[in-house]
Amino acid sequence: MEGTIQPHGNALIVTDRIRGFIVNRIMIDQGSSADVMYPDLYKGLELKKEDLSMYDTPLMGFDGYIVIPEGQISLLVSMEGKEVTIMFIVVILFSLYTVILERPWIHDMGVVPSTLHVKVKFRTKDGIAMIKGNQQVARQSLVAAASRGTKQIEPTEETPL
Repeated sequence: MEGTIQPHGNALIVTDRIRGFIVNRIMIDQGSSADVMYPDLYKGLELKKEDLSMYDTPLMGFDGYIVIPEGQISLLVSMEGKEVTIMFIVVILFSLYTVILERPWIHDMGVVPSTLHVKVKFRTKDGIAMIKGNQQVARQSLVAAASRGTKQIEPTEETPL
Protein backbone atom coordinates (compact mmCIF):
# COMPACT_ATOMS: atom_id res chain seq x y z
CA MET A 1 0.00 0.00 0.00
CA GLU A 2 3.09 2.18 -0.20
CA GLY A 3 2.36 5.48 -1.91
CA THR A 4 -1.39 5.36 -1.31
CA ILE A 5 -3.61 7.39 0.97
CA GLN A 6 -5.20 4.99 3.44
CA PRO A 7 -7.91 4.26 4.35
CA HIS A 8 -9.81 4.92 1.13
CA GLY A 9 -12.75 3.73 -0.90
CA ASN A 10 -11.51 5.01 -4.25
CA ALA A 11 -12.15 3.39 -7.59
CA LEU A 12 -9.13 2.05 -9.46
CA ILE A 13 -8.45 4.68 -12.15
CA VAL A 14 -5.49 4.32 -14.54
CA THR A 15 -4.05 5.72 -17.76
CA ASP A 16 -3.63 3.37 -20.72
CA ARG A 17 -3.17 3.43 -24.49
CA ILE A 18 -6.14 2.71 -26.70
CA ARG A 19 -5.70 2.68 -30.45
CA GLY A 20 -2.28 4.23 -29.88
CA PHE A 21 -3.58 7.25 -27.94
CA ILE A 22 -2.95 7.93 -24.25
CA VAL A 23 -6.32 7.73 -22.49
CA ASN A 24 -6.96 9.03 -18.97
CA ARG A 25 -9.80 8.28 -16.54
CA ILE A 26 -9.99 4.56 -17.25
CA MET A 27 -11.80 2.68 -14.50
CA ILE A 28 -10.79 -0.91 -13.81
CA ASP A 29 -13.81 -2.81 -12.47
CA GLN A 30 -14.21 -6.52 -11.86
CA GLY A 31 -17.97 -6.34 -11.54
CA SER A 32 -19.15 -6.83 -15.09
CA SER A 33 -18.47 -8.79 -18.24
CA ALA A 34 -18.53 -5.88 -20.70
CA ASP A 35 -15.80 -3.37 -21.57
CA VAL A 36 -17.59 -0.04 -22.06
CA MET A 37 -16.60 3.10 -23.97
CA TYR A 38 -18.23 6.49 -23.35
CA PRO A 39 -18.75 9.49 -25.69
CA ASP A 40 -15.61 11.46 -24.73
CA LEU A 41 -13.31 8.73 -26.00
CA TYR A 42 -15.58 7.76 -28.91
CA LYS A 43 -15.44 11.35 -30.18
CA GLY A 44 -11.77 11.80 -29.25
CA LEU A 45 -10.78 8.79 -31.38
CA GLU A 46 -12.88 10.30 -34.20
CA LEU A 47 -14.94 7.13 -34.48
CA LYS A 48 -18.08 7.22 -36.56
CA LYS A 49 -21.28 5.21 -36.48
CA GLU A 50 -20.02 3.29 -39.53
CA ASP A 51 -17.04 2.04 -37.47
CA LEU A 52 -19.37 0.19 -35.10
CA SER A 53 -20.78 -3.26 -35.54
CA MET A 54 -24.22 -4.22 -34.27
CA TYR A 55 -24.74 -4.85 -30.57
CA ASP A 56 -28.39 -5.08 -29.63
CA THR A 57 -28.29 -6.37 -26.06
CA PRO A 58 -29.43 -3.69 -23.59
CA LEU A 59 -27.20 -2.90 -20.60
CA MET A 60 -28.15 -1.85 -17.09
CA GLY A 61 -26.56 1.50 -16.22
CA PHE A 62 -25.19 2.39 -12.80
CA ASP A 63 -28.29 4.51 -12.25
CA GLY A 64 -30.59 1.51 -12.77
CA TYR A 65 -31.83 2.58 -16.19
CA ILE A 66 -31.66 0.37 -19.27
CA VAL A 67 -29.12 1.63 -21.83
CA ILE A 68 -29.29 0.73 -25.52
CA PRO A 69 -25.71 0.59 -26.87
CA GLU A 70 -24.77 2.38 -30.08
CA GLY A 71 -22.80 -0.68 -31.15
CA GLN A 72 -19.47 -2.34 -30.53
CA ILE A 73 -15.94 -1.89 -31.80
CA SER A 74 -12.74 -3.87 -31.50
CA LEU A 75 -9.69 -1.77 -30.53
CA LEU A 76 -6.11 -2.41 -29.50
CA VAL A 77 -5.39 -1.67 -25.81
CA SER A 78 -1.77 -1.40 -24.69
CA MET A 79 -0.29 -1.16 -21.20
CA GLU A 80 3.44 -1.29 -20.52
CA GLY A 81 4.01 -2.73 -23.99
CA LYS A 82 1.54 -5.61 -23.59
CA GLU A 83 -1.26 -5.40 -26.13
CA VAL A 84 -4.66 -7.05 -26.37
CA THR A 85 -7.59 -6.43 -28.69
CA ILE A 86 -10.75 -5.65 -26.76
CA MET A 87 -14.35 -5.48 -27.93
CA PHE A 88 -15.84 -2.29 -26.48
CA ILE A 89 -19.55 -1.67 -26.18
CA VAL A 90 -20.17 1.97 -27.02
CA VAL A 91 -22.84 3.79 -25.05
CA ILE A 92 -23.85 7.41 -25.47
CA LEU A 93 -24.29 8.23 -21.82
CA PHE A 94 -22.69 10.66 -19.37
CA SER A 95 -19.79 9.17 -17.46
CA LEU A 96 -16.97 10.51 -15.36
CA TYR A 97 -14.77 7.89 -17.03
CA THR A 98 -13.73 7.51 -20.65
CA VAL A 99 -13.75 3.71 -20.49
CA ILE A 100 -14.55 0.98 -18.00
CA LEU A 101 -12.32 -2.04 -18.43
CA GLU A 102 -13.98 -5.12 -17.03
CA ARG A 103 -13.35 -8.86 -16.83
CA PRO A 104 -12.67 -9.41 -20.57
CA TRP A 105 -9.71 -7.00 -20.45
CA ILE A 106 -8.61 -8.22 -17.00
CA HIS A 107 -8.57 -11.82 -18.21
CA ASP A 108 -6.99 -11.13 -21.62
CA MET A 109 -4.19 -9.08 -20.03
CA GLY A 110 -3.77 -11.45 -17.09
CA VAL A 111 -4.14 -8.46 -14.77
CA VAL A 112 -4.37 -8.75 -11.01
CA PRO A 113 -6.19 -5.55 -9.95
CA SER A 114 -6.21 -4.32 -6.36
CA THR A 115 -8.44 -1.44 -5.36
CA LEU A 116 -6.94 -1.60 -1.85
CA HIS A 117 -3.40 -1.11 -3.18
CA VAL A 118 -4.60 1.13 -6.08
CA LYS A 119 -2.51 -0.90 -8.51
CA VAL A 120 -2.67 -3.47 -11.26
CA LYS A 121 0.02 -6.07 -11.86
CA PHE A 122 0.49 -8.36 -14.83
CA ARG A 123 3.12 -10.47 -16.53
CA THR A 124 4.98 -9.15 -19.56
CA LYS A 125 7.74 -10.70 -21.64
CA ASP A 126 10.20 -8.71 -19.47
CA GLY A 127 8.76 -9.73 -16.08
CA ILE A 128 6.05 -8.30 -13.84
CA ALA A 129 4.68 -4.84 -14.65
CA MET A 130 2.92 -2.72 -12.05
CA ILE A 131 0.72 0.27 -12.85
CA LYS A 132 -0.28 2.62 -10.06
CA GLY A 133 -3.80 4.03 -10.13
CA ASN A 134 -4.55 7.71 -9.65
CA GLN A 135 -6.29 8.36 -6.33
CA GLN A 136 -6.57 12.09 -6.99
CA VAL A 137 -8.56 11.52 -10.19
CA ALA A 138 -10.68 8.89 -8.41
CA ARG A 139 -11.50 11.36 -5.62
CA GLN A 140 -12.27 14.15 -8.09
CA SER A 141 -14.64 11.79 -9.93
CA LEU A 142 -16.39 10.93 -6.67
CA VAL A 143 -16.87 14.62 -5.84
CA ALA A 144 -18.14 15.32 -9.38
CA ALA A 145 -20.61 12.43 -9.15
CA ALA A 146 -21.88 13.65 -5.78
CA SER A 147 -22.35 17.18 -7.11
CA ARG A 148 -24.46 15.84 -10.01
CA GLY A 149 -26.82 14.24 -7.51
CA THR A 150 -28.48 10.88 -7.81
CA LYS A 151 -31.97 9.95 -8.88
CA GLN A 152 -34.04 7.38 -7.11
CA ILE A 153 -36.21 5.32 -9.42
CA GLU A 154 -38.86 2.83 -8.70
CA PRO A 155 -38.30 -0.58 -10.28
CA THR A 156 -40.76 -1.66 -12.96
CA GLU A 157 -41.10 -4.85 -14.97
CA GLU A 158 -39.05 -3.18 -17.74
CA THR A 159 -36.31 -1.92 -15.43
CA PRO A 160 -35.96 -4.27 -12.45
CA LEU A 161 -33.37 -3.36 -9.86
